[in-house]
Amino acid sequence: MSVHPRAGQRAEPADLVDVARLVTAYYAERPDPAAPEQRVSFGTSGHRGSSLTRSFNEDHILVISQAICDWRSAQRIDGPLFLARDTHALSEPALVSALEVFAANEVDVLVDARDGYTPTPALSRAVLARNAGRTSGLSDGVVVTPSHNPPTDGGFKYNPPHGGPAETEVTSWIARRANQLLGADLAGVRRTAYARAKAATGSYDFLEAYVGELASAIDLDAIRAAGIRIGVDPLGGASLAYWSEIADRYRLDLTVVAPDADPTFRFMTLDWDGKIRMDCSSRYAMASLIDRRADFQIATGNDADADRHGVVTRETGLLDPNHYLAVAIHYLFGHRPDWRPDAAVGKTLVSSRMIDRVAEDLGRGLVEVPVGFKWFVPGLLAGSIAFGGEESAGAAFLRRDGSAWTTDKDGILLSLLAAEIPARTGADPDELYRKLVERFGESSYARIDAPATPDEKARLSKLSPAAVRATTLAGDPITSLLTTAPGNDAPIGGLKVETDFGWFAARPSGTEDVYKIYAESFREPDHLARIQDEARQVVSAALQSDS
Repeated sequence: MSVHPRAGQRAEPADLVDVARLVTAYYAERPDPAAPEQRVSFGTSGHRGSSLTRSFNEDHILVISQAICDWRSAQRIDGPLFLARDTHALSEPALVSALEVFAANEVDVLVDARDGYTPTPALSRAVLARNAGRTSGLSDGVVVTPSHNPPTDGGFKYNPPHGGPAETEVTSWIARRANQLLGADLAGVRRTAYARAKAATGSYDFLEAYVGELASAIDLDAIRAAGIRIGVDPLGGASLAYWSEIADRYRLDLTVVAPDADPTFRFMTLDWDGKIRMDCSSRYAMASLIDRRADFQIATGNDADADRHGVVTRETGLLDPNHYLAVAIHYLFGHRPDWRPDAAVGKTLVSSRMIDRVAEDLGRGLVEVPVGFKWFVPGLLAGSIAFGGEESAGAAFLRRDGSAWTTDKDGILLSLLAAEIPARTGADPDELYRKLVERFGESSYARIDAPATPDEKARLSKLSPAAVRATTLAGDPITSLLTTAPGNDAPIGGLKVETDFGWFAARPSGTEDVYKIYAESFREPDHLARIQDEARQVVSAALQSDS
């Protein structure tokens, strides 16, 4: 991976999106239904694209919204639909387009009562609270956000009545129906004037409902009593007003270091590839906060919809997401006595094996699932999974009483936990990770990309273990070949190869002609490089034998 020479430096005028051009293209440009890259496509976090490439235009939002209405009707979901947006420039016009369709389909819609921005976890929380104890009249939600993507992008994701990301069968149905409508030149899309839609729209105070309940999940009294000095950078995203309210309501020593929202995100530092990207797990995107780490005991950042977290300590700087997940799990299971004694740890299978060792030491079961937070939803709802986390800095955990808090990733929650940990233990998260390393060994972890044609990506997603001829990996015997996840036997859309001292997983990218190689070693750093090199060879040979 080649790092851009200006990575980590403040964005310059030439780096900024032309918002007027972007919004004009949203309305003026129409996608070609025959072009695959311009059709509706739901990844693990909804449909994403840019109006400039005709992959996120008004037609897309109209057909997706109609498809959601059709899905709701088929499933008899007839409660209010919560509708939220983040600070990306395309989020506001997309919300307006969606409202016009929802109103024409007589869907009761609730938008933010303060006309503000809404984090994904606040929408999930709202859905769960509204549906608690109900068997009919259930609610669901839509968040208009491309998450951490660049300012040119827009995103649209659907959360069913369980409050979490929609299952594959749901998004596949919605995408198929949306593309049918797109191919029919929008015939079948019901739409009304915005004035009528706005008049029919209700409101909901997402901020009050979320912030008012935070103490049920986080020990805010301990944070306040310990005087933990916290710095927060919302990266210009939807959590901005939430952090100010949290500081005031709970009387925390908390400073929002970048208190502005701007659709160009001109205050950002460039990511590794020279693009503006609100990725709170990137040391380049988080450079401004890292530079100020001496001012705070704990500093944190969130992406644009606040479903991800980044944790910065005075000594280490930005913590590796896997390291923080391991620390969070170790801490929480020792400080939440009301959680079920059989509640398990959930992780995606590309997350660090350090989590496995921590879970085993705690005597807790481990539920290893494919990439995607949706796999944790049933367990979080039932309380059988107390913590679910992804290597990409997304996680959620139960309330202190063992009931569900959110069923989507919650970057605000994980950021506050980083302050609760030193408040209760006297040690920062990086100090606690070093203690885990002393007990369980040190790992080296990385993700790289390798070129792949569309045909190779398709074959990789459907590999069988029999296609792998290798018996060793970086000098160690291969102990398992996985194409389904151990925790739920769901297809992983790729391949994972394990030994006693390391592993790699290969998955095709959903947006580029590459496949991703995740790898980890519990030997010396050179061992990780050997795993990565041999991973390419193993995958290449498997693809050739499978062709």
